[in-house]
Amino acid sequence: MNAHLNDARLNDLMSYLDASPSPWHATASAAARLTAAGFAEVATNGAFVDVPAKGYVQRGAAVVAWHRGSAAEPTSPVRIVGAHTDSPCLKVKPRADAGGHGWKQLAVEVYGGALLNSWLDRDLGVAGRVELRNGWRTVAIEQPIARVPQLAIHLDREVNERGVILDKQAHMAPVWGVGTARDGEFREWLAGQADVAADEIVGWDLCLFDVTKAAVLGTDRSLLAAGRLDNQASCWAATAALCSAGDPGAATSVIALFDHEEVGSESVSGAAGPLLEHVLERLALAHGAHRSQYLAQLANSSCISADNAHSVHPNYPERHEAGHRPLVNQGPAIKLNNNQRYATSSASAAMLQRVFESSGVPWQVFVSRNNMPCGSTIGPITATRLGIDTVDVGIPQLSMHSARELCGTQDAPWLAQAMTAYFDGV
Repeated sequence: MNAHLNDARLNDLMSYLDASPSPWHATASAAARLTAAGFAEVATNGAFVDVPAKGYVQRGAAVVAWHRGSAAEPTSPVRIVGAHTDSPCLKVKPRADAGGHGWKQLAVEVYGGALLNSWLDRDLGVAGRVELRNGWRTVAIEQPIARVPQLAIHLDREVNERGVILDKQAHMAPVWGVGTARDGEFREWLAGQADVAADEIVGWDLCLFDVTKAAVLGTDRSLLAAGRLDNQASCWAATAALCSAGDPGAATSVIALFDHEEVGSESVSGAAGPLLEHVLERLALAHGAHRSQYLAQLANSSCISADNAHSVHPNYPERHEAGHRPLVNQGPAIKLNNNQRYATSSASAAMLQRVFESSGVPWQVFVSRNNMPCGSTIGPITATRLGIDTVDVGIPQLSMHSARELCGTQDAPWLAQAMTAYFDGV
């Protein structure tokens, strides 16, 4: 890849991460890039009439976008890239005001499989969606608001030998002031931030996030540290690829950025819901296809499920399968699991290998140890719902599910380059 293009894409990735402290903001960031590239928003609650060749829909904190090729027919293939906008975090409960012993605290719920200790002693902001009596709005308060303080070593002398043991209920409530907690105080503060009256707020979906910006690390500038790399790096790559790809000709290019993957995907905006399925069917019907042609289209199609992979950890190499240890800056990793935690088959892996080779992108393979079960992705869910051949792939990273994660600076731009080639049909 051209070095200047790589730098430009890395900077754009960092801008995307910094602008996306919640799934709602990740979706808005993708939508803004799509709009700038000529994609038009289509309402999900209206009829798909005069559907634009380049368009997108939003549902909750999810977005599905498409570019229908100029030569596409009813049974022409769809090339899909799927990812997810959500990341493990701390979410503010409906009755947020808590505390005691002279401290004001926020009542939070642990979302997803968060690496709890990584949230200790970080300066936290608040971001997400605020529900109003008439409408809603997003907020992103980037100044430090709260902090989950760790217990001093003097009060836990064995912590370095035993490890930090955290109870999600007892130990994860952040402090955000001193004094006596008063019911409604957080709502009043939030109203001021959202520039509305407190009694206009009827609910919220708010994440705490580390306010530290994305940063390039290393004397060789080879590493990228940021929150939410899993899986906003893949969301960025998918969006950048769709925006930069050419006319897909006899195919349709699609990205599907889902919410709620970290908690099982079972929601109206998750991969286990009908969002993608409904959009694809409505697009087919809008262009004159009947159901048998739509089903034939699905059988002709393919999907890349993009979700980050585990790079080998230099301090814990024994946790990785010896022959399948991805390294950062060595290219995206094709992820395989014969127990179907990943959707990759030998055929779909071969397809993606051809894409990598034709686009000049290096690639690796990840397989977990037999005694170290892997997580899962939207890949098996999408393949099961739609019957579309799917391959799982992801950029290698360290500190997965930490409040601040680490990856290489080259892999995400490489992933975007390969996805562009995939959409171009190379």
